[in-house]
Amino acid sequence: MKKIAVFPGSFDPFTIGHEAIVVRALAIFDEIIIAVGANALKKSYFTLESREEAIRNLFSFQSRISVDHYEGLTVDYCRRKNASFLLRGLRTAADFEFERAIAQVNRVLAPEIESVFLLTVPEHSHINSTIVRDIIRSGGDASMLLPKELDIRSMKAEKE
Repeated sequence: MKKIAVFPGSFDPFTIGHEAIVVRALAIFDEIIIAVGANALKKSYFTLESREEAIRNLFSFQSRISVDHYEGLTVDYCRRKNASFLLRGLRTAADFEFERAIAQVNRVLAPEIESVFLLTVPEHSHINSTIVRDIIRSGGDASMLLPKELDIRSMKAEKE
């Protein structure tokens, strides 16, 4: 049976921390679907289409990685994609507590889907999309926190 994992997130923007988790997870899974969540309750800086395209371009060389978007429950999306695993990265103890609670609820909703956590490497533990987004929004240089191949200038921002 093919081991398919969904790596869900807003990825606003996709950072070197996200990239590292996906690359490391290739040693565990046959296929990884990076699923950009469309959350109407969350104000995004970059458009959904722009985020999806940037991530797709970043991994265009890797046939085992695909990029998609979804709305609704992540476990329902996993079922539609025949994915048995939910992949999440953990930076801090606070991340663990938050993700543990979500994983436990997901386990009740979809016991056939296993949550798998990978710890970030120490040099990425301080990186989060909110901070990167604030740097970009304020006109700063966030390039050291983004994948080299990700062209932030080509990404479209949502209208304020």
